Amino acid sequence: MTGRERLLKVLKGEIPDCVPCAPDFSNMIPAKLTGKPFWDLYLYNDPPIWDAYVDCAKFFDIDSLMDGYFPLRFPDEIDQRPWKKYFVHKDERKLITQRAYKDNGKLVWDPFVEVFHIDNPATGMLAGKLGLPAVPEKYELVEGIKDVDTGYEGFKKLKAKLGDQGLIGIGGGAGTSALWDEEMVMWYFDHPEEHKKVMDERMEAVERRFANIAKMEIKPDFICVGGSGTLVFQSLDTVKNFSLPAVKRAIELATKLGLPTHVHSCGPEKELVKLMVEETNLTVIDPLEIPPMGDCILKDLKKLYGDRIVLKGNLHTTEVMLRGSVEDVIRESKKCIDDAAKGGRFILSTGDQCGRDTPFENLRAMVETARTYGKY
Repeated sequence: MTGRERLLKVLKGEIPDCVPCAPDFSNMIPAKLTGKPFWDLYLYNDPPIWDAYVDCAKFFDIDSLMDGYFPLRFPDEIDQRPWKKYFVHKDERKLITQRAYKDNGKLVWDPFVEVFHIDNPATGMLAGKLGLPAVPEKYELVEGIKDVDTGYEGFKKLKAKLGDQGLIGIGGGAGTSALWDEEMVMWYFDHPEEHKKVMDERMEAVERRFANIAKMEIKPDFICVGGSGTLVFQSLDTVKNFSLPAVKRAIELATKLGLPTHVHSCGPEKELVKLMVEETNLTVIDPLEIPPMGDCILKDLKKLYGDRIVLKGNLHTTEVMLRGSVEDVIRESKKCIDDAAKGGRFILSTGDQCGRDTPFENLRAMVETARTYGKY
């Protein structure tokens, strides 16, 4: 079977030729594989990180479940303001940019900055968190950024490039993580009177998104409704009351279109698995991180929910994948297969995001173990 065929079988609850293998390496390893400074990919789109990911998926011959790496935007979702990026800091290890647009001849600055590292993924934060002024005193226009098509035609091109290597997913308009930093948490508790407005906006975004998805001639293979660290900045009750309604609607609309749904949520996730099984028809959830990074025991989750949801996980990304030997990877891969493969509905994967310096031989050992020991 091809990776695409293998994954489609699993998502339908059927038995493939072997356990699919999809380690989480959406960013650092693909960027490293290019041999370029990471800012070439994240800032200059040379190549864009999603193209590098597909090349990496083919290099390691994984069964790629490409969950939302391509930022598909429909015309009615695009901010029409003429934003441009400006350098507000440059040194040998990092570049910091801030965007602005002109309104009546005056620059209007976004309070957020992006930090582009030479050997790590980009990060975004409020300028003040880096000790930078919200309105920079000195700045320089960023030149040389390659144009990329993040619309429908760009999506079709990327899906064709991925081909039989796997499946490509796009965002569904809302995710499980509606509070993702300290400022959002403070807002949530300080302004309960604004909750309904934001929840209505999230629901409207889902409806608009799926109206556009329904019109796509070539559709995504699945829909992403997760969010990093869902139970890091939110309690389970917050998720139920604030995040879940829009997520449930996205899953309902995806199901009507015959599209599987996917949640990625690093960190504690055991209670989220339970919630999604009991409250929704979610198809697959990852990365099911083990303690201390998370709280998931794969064998227990399989026993409780393995006949109702596809479990994707969960080798430790540092102790096993980064620091472990090939023998460690093989041993832990076999354990995951023993714990969760019976009856199908399992994809062998890692915890959240394999580190940049993960040995390539460890990734290859993981794939090979799935292909051989993971045969049904």
